[in-house]
Amino acid sequence: MFNKGNMSKMLKQAQAMQSKMADVQEELNDIIIEESTSDLFTVKLNGKMDILDVQLSDDAMEEDKDVLEDIILSTMNKALLKAQDESQSRMNAVTGNMLGGLNLPGM
Repeated sequence: MFNKGNMSKMLKQAQAMQSKMADVQEELNDIIIEESTSDLFTVKLNGKMDILDVQLSDDAMEEDKDVLEDIILSTMNKALLKAQDESQSRMNAVTGNMLGGLNLPGM
């Protein structure tokens, strides 16, 4: 019927995984993702997708408003995708991909 030994073992494994996931969450603070477009706009963010820095070159200010907005949008999206992929990869390493590719924010 019910095996207490197996349940205890599963609980310990879950606690160990939870601890490792917390460690990965801390590591994500230290990962820096940098993306730039044509040396006009650069963004840096961490693995938790917190924006740390943005830089516009002087040349960027000479671009049309619409072009500059597109550059910023594209660069931000690329950086966010890189951060998301890195975060997911590190979580999958801990969970053995048990999350099945779930896209959980901040993980």
